[in-house]
Amino acid sequence: MPNMLKRRLAAGKACVNGWLAIPDGFSAETMAQCGWDSITVDMQHGVQDYMSMVRCFQAMDRHPVTPLVRVPWNEPGIVGKVLDGGAWGVICPMVNTAAEARALVSYSLYPPKGKRSNGPIRAGAYGEATPYQATANDEILIIPMIETQEAIDNIDAILDVPGISGIYVGPSDLGLSLGLKPMLDREEPLILGIYEKLVAACKKRGQFAGLHNGSAAYSARMIGMGFQLLTIANDAGLMAKAAREAVQATRKAAGDIAS
Repeated sequence: MPNMLKRRLAAGKACVNGWLAIPDGFSAETMAQCGWDSITVDMQHGVQDYMSMVRCFQAMDRHPVTPLVRVPWNEPGIVGKVLDGGAWGVICPMVNTAAEARALVSYSLYPPKGKRSNGPIRAGAYGEATPYQATANDEILIIPMIETQEAIDNIDAILDVPGISGIYVGPSDLGLSLGLKPMLDREEPLILGIYEKLVAACKKRGQFAGLHNGSAAYSARMIGMGFQLLTIANDAGLMAKAAREAVQATRKAAGDIAS
């Protein structure tokens, strides 16, 4: 099965990514019908574990979205396990050096390019003989997160690691590392300058830059800057925003009786 997200990114397209914090297949199925190019199960800060990830993937299977996972950390057990479970890309937090990027690649790819253990229980059709192992190394997206000054300083070395597909910027942790408030949709000239530097480094190598955003409007602006993989909030945040707006609009329209 080809990784359609990887093909869109390689063609220079901007891709819109959904984000699942809610550990439920029905929520994932609903999100998968909303037009996203890809959907990421968040196992770092979302309320997700391996079994909820599998349920989310099962619910999304019949919809044309590429399943990704943000793993909780850069360690071989969980990276291999989410790929075995059906992820076509791994977003990994706090990759700050070329050595850490090389480790991430080694955990994600089969020999001779990496050290991933064979056993794609879902990705390989529940253990049956399939072409998966022959194509996985070419199809999987390996995406380190850039979230610290150290990572910014090492961006060229990180991107030059063979196997790295692109990067994903975490604005909240990036802000924290620079002594700023943790938040999305940043407007500080310092941060916007960093974004431009990261995008330029990726484009120079034919790689992509991704960014987590809080709103559609900011996502569209960042596409204009050159980011290609844009996440908008997460499922819980989008649900809460829509519910809050519906309640407020009803109270406002009804007047004092609903206040």
